[in-house]
Amino acid sequence: MGLTLGELADIIGGELQGDPNCVISAVATLQNADSGSISFFANTVYRKHLQHTAAAAVIIRPEFAKECPTATIITANPYVAYARAAALIVPPASPRQGVHPSASIGRNCAIDASAWIGPNCIIEDGVHIDAGTQLAGGCFIGQDTRVRAGGYLHANVVICHGVNIGERVIIHPGAVIGSDGFGLAKENDRWLKVPQLGGVRIGNDVEIGANTSIDRGALDDTVIEDGVKLDNQIQVAHNVHIGEHTAIAGCVGISGSARIGRHCMIGGGAGIVGHLEIADNVTVTGMTMVTKSITSPGVYSSGVPAQENSDWNRNYARFRKLDQLARRLQALERRLDPKD
Repeated sequence: MGLTLGELADIIGGELQGDPNCVISAVATLQNADSGSISFFANTVYRKHLQHTAAAAVIIRPEFAKECPTATIITANPYVAYARAAALIVPPASPRQGVHPSASIGRNCAIDASAWIGPNCIIEDGVHIDAGTQLAGGCFIGQDTRVRAGGYLHANVVICHGVNIGERVIIHPGAVIGSDGFGLAKENDRWLKVPQLGGVRIGNDVEIGANTSIDRGALDDTVIEDGVKLDNQIQVAHNVHIGEHTAIAGCVGISGSARIGRHCMIGGGAGIVGHLEIADNVTVTGMTMVTKSITSPGVYSSGVPAQENSDWNRNYARFRKLDQLARRLQALERRLDPKD
């Protein structure tokens, strides 16, 4: 879909410096753009590519506009403006309707006529699929589950029984929603499975990445509130509650009954211990291990950044002596100041 720069600037709310009649038909990176493409500049890491770009226009912040050799759309948040522009220039495919002949539909299902059930999907009894929802090939929807309007389930998504999914939810390939939580009781050196009797409730406008797993609750539901964004390969254990508009990057593990607040950001590979709470507006940086509740907004980190192996070996050797050194220091302080 082609749009003029003037149209794009009006829609995304930016100030155009350049020819408003220039037609844009593609989006591209600064280094790969051509005369029919629009790009964006939001990270100074890519500043070296800005002055050489062949893009027809660049979406950019005001302070960098003079460095751009081509037309610009100036805005305070180029990445957000770019996202809106890209959705206009490269719109999603038109939704399909109906049920593929190879799909299996159970009894007492309510599937809206505007929904699409793709090839080899399995829909169990009592499922509700609302208007405009799209199920790609191989999806499984368990008994008494509801998928509300406008959702998109990519290939091979598994939704187990009794799950409630809100409107406009996107679930990427291989995700599993509503599998049993890791509930076990130990009896005489053996493990006894604890029935997982809760469900999963997912709000509106949630996105769930590929191969992410969200376990059903043990008694109460696991809850993902409106606007939450989950990356790929995340583990959300039973009875976790994630507040609205929180974003969690890949390979995070969240243990059971943890409660994460609203508008939080959790970096990739972080681990969150169960039964704790994280306040609203908290940022946890990548690879951090959260072992106790965080009660105040802010940025929290743990872990050791990468360093040369020789430096790490020396530092680790000293780390092993840290307790001994601390005790010697305390003893020395007591001798220097006996009042303490």
